[in-house]
Amino acid sequence: MASQAAARPLAQVTASIGLKQGGGALRSFSTAQRTSPFQHARSNAIRAAKNAQQQSVRLDRQQLRRGYADALPSKQQVKKKGAGFFRWTWRITYVSLIGGLIYTGYNIYQDRWPEEQHQPDPNKKTLVVLGTGWGSVSLLKKLDTENYNVVVISPRNYFLFTPLLPSCTTGTIEHRSIMEPIRNFLRHKHTSVKYYEAEATKIDYEKRVVYISDDSEIKGTVSSNEVPFDMLVVGVGAENATFGIPGVRENSCFLKEVGDAQKIRKRIMDCCETATFKDQSPEERKRLLHMVVVGGGPTGVEFAGELQDFFEQDLKKWIPEIQDNFHVTLVEALPSVLPMFSKSLIDYTEKTFKEETIEIRTKTMVKNVTPTYIEAEFTDPSGKKQMEKIPYGLLVWATGNALRPLVKDLINQIPAQKDSRRGLAVNEYLVVKGTDNVWAVGDCAVANYAPTAQVASQEGAFLARLFNQMAKTEEIEGKLSALSEEQGKAPNQEARDKIFGEIKDLQKRLRRVKQMGPFEYSHQGSLAYIGSEKAVADISWLTGNLASGGQLTYLFWRSAYLSMCFSTRNRVLVIMDWLKSYIFGRDVSRE
Repeated sequence: MASQAAARPLAQVTASIGLKQGGGALRSFSTAQRTSPFQHARSNAIRAAKNAQQQSVRLDRQQLRRGYADALPSKQQVKKKGAGFFRWTWRITYVSLIGGLIYTGYNIYQDRWPEEQHQPDPNKKTLVVLGTGWGSVSLLKKLDTENYNVVVISPRNYFLFTPLLPSCTTGTIEHRSIMEPIRNFLRHKHTSVKYYEAEATKIDYEKRVVYISDDSEIKGTVSSNEVPFDMLVVGVGAENATFGIPGVRENSCFLKEVGDAQKIRKRIMDCCETATFKDQSPEERKRLLHMVVVGGGPTGVEFAGELQDFFEQDLKKWIPEIQDNFHVTLVEALPSVLPMFSKSLIDYTEKTFKEETIEIRTKTMVKNVTPTYIEAEFTDPSGKKQMEKIPYGLLVWATGNALRPLVKDLINQIPAQKDSRRGLAVNEYLVVKGTDNVWAVGDCAVANYAPTAQVASQEGAFLARLFNQMAKTEEIEGKLSALSEEQGKAPNQEARDKIFGEIKDLQKRLRRVKQMGPFEYSHQGSLAYIGSEKAVADISWLTGNLASGGQLTYLFWRSAYLSMCFSTRNRVLVIMDWLKSYIFGRDVSRE
């Protein structure tokens, strides 16, 4: 009986397993029975077998994939290589960006916190520099002020980046973004430099004195004085040439200084607002909205392009009443605009102006200017000269240079300058002919080069090297003189031989210092903006020139001028102005 009782549960377990494996009809019955330890063991064994089988299948599949990957190139591997390239590219970009920010921050810190300066030695020569333009500032930038007592005299206490001045007339760039205070610059020199904000009224070459006058609105008890000099650099630039044409100075706007750009800006908006005045006649509206630019050089062409951009991108949006009458005309006496550029770029500029509806009037000479129109003589296709009246609302005069009264007076004092009509004649070392201690740079000097900022900048840098060399020469010659005296007083032959060796070394050094040659101008090329985000560039390349025009050249034009800006502060401000104009547009208010 006991054996039967023990066999019965075993049979039930077997039957339960058989029912579970065989079919589902009696599955509910089997599961309803109490589970025994044998059932648990059996179930665990079955699950373990299944897991082992699945693991084996997975391993087989992985081995198959690996074998296939070894046999054929994997797309994932290609992607991984590509991802690595882009990852390194981004890393380099990030590092470059961070490095650029650190460099910019360092320059800003240096500009903001100048170091203490040494006081000049009163026993050294006094070098007086007149002007704060391209030539004078390039000289001061590279000059070692420890060698001289440097005095700067100019009525303008800032350096103006003139290539971007046309952009200030329409509000593309704020005028203060292209101005660098001269004191900010001079304060960073190792030895202090004296600056006087004054007009140089006269140069007395015989007495070696410059007479100065305070021309500001606020004057003290002393408003005029004189400054003695041992060496003098004249870099006062030039005036606007009117060629003796009546009415030019009274009725037109020039484009040389910040005040000129501000005046043009106000005049543009004045013409637009007056043209939309109530019951203004169609003829008067057309006259007021006719903008005439006289001069087909880079300044005139760039201003015409900037003005047309201002109209197309901003003015006609906010003042739609003027869009049918606004018109820009460029007047040039020569057969073509931009005569210093290649023929292909001249043709490209004229084609672009035609697309922009800017009218070009070449072979047209202005004879008279009135408050409402200009009288001009033009040559028709048959070669006959005729006169016509051209009405205008705004007239911008951007032609040529004329001598300043200070330069004229100095020319009259020097007999060797009596035949000079365009400026101070200089030799190959930029020394004013007929003098031995006066130099001239920039537009006031006649050196057989075009009166451009590029020429003036290179002339100033040359003078800085020349003056540094002269100071070293005097220092070495002084040491040689002292050693010669010391050699004569030497107590024995050994001491004399030692001094003789020092003299030979100094003589070699002196010969190296004196090897500096005359000034040679290196033309880097010419750039001009022509509107519609296009520019032209005539760049010196190897032994020839590279002529380029279009939107890519416009990007090059911007980057080139940005790199030429005087300081980090100027570069940052100009970039911010460009972004502001691009995002928000130009301001159309009067001021």
